[in-house]
Amino acid sequence: MIRSLLLPLAGLVLVLAITMPLRGGDYPKPSPFPISWELSFDHSVPKRLVFEPPGASNPSAYWYMTYHVANNTDRDKVLFYPSFDLMLEDGDVITSDRGVPPAVFDAIKAKERIKYLQNSNQISGELRQGDDQARDGVAIWPEPSLRMGTFSVFVSGFWGESAQIKVGDKDVTLRKTLQVTYHLDSDEHHPGEGQLNELDSQSVMR
Repeated sequence: MIRSLLLPLAGLVLVLAITMPLRGGDYPKPSPFPISWELSFDHSVPKRLVFEPPGASNPSAYWYMTYHVANNTDRDKVLFYPSFDLMLEDGDVITSDRGVPPAVFDAIKAKERIKYLQNSNQISGELRQGDDQARDGVAIWPEPSLRMGTFSVFVSGFWGESAQIKVGDKDVTLRKTLQVTYHLDSDEHHPGEGQLNELDSQSVMR
């Protein structure tokens, strides 16, 4: 009897420790088991596309990542707003789908041959339950550097887990985020060339 009461109590303590504001310099980490809704999420490796949008005088390079998302939770529908940030070695962060001509999305859709591929605006919002309601999306960035080196992609919006921390006198909300780190040996003379290697994949609070 006592043991049966202690197990739910222990779970409650862990949830409170994760979701309540933290003090004393502690930094939250994602729970080792789900404590909120989680969508099923799969992604491709980042790929490079050289494309000359209509009206442009020269071709430009873009990086993109396709993904597949499904609501296999116990909820009939989940509101989700995917976010993809690319961080370079120097700490610069580029949010996806900013300054990207619509024609670039069309070129990627044709190249990948994903019939119902959606951009960030189209895919955001309500996702109903079941694999038959799954969607395919893509995150796109203008190429930030001819030498990509080591870079990370931060993905959020597919997991409901969050936590609060104090930054000065302000409460800041952190959300469960997937961080995938890659390395590409390319330079100004061979942009985009070389072997793209995945170095690490982990969940963080960001």
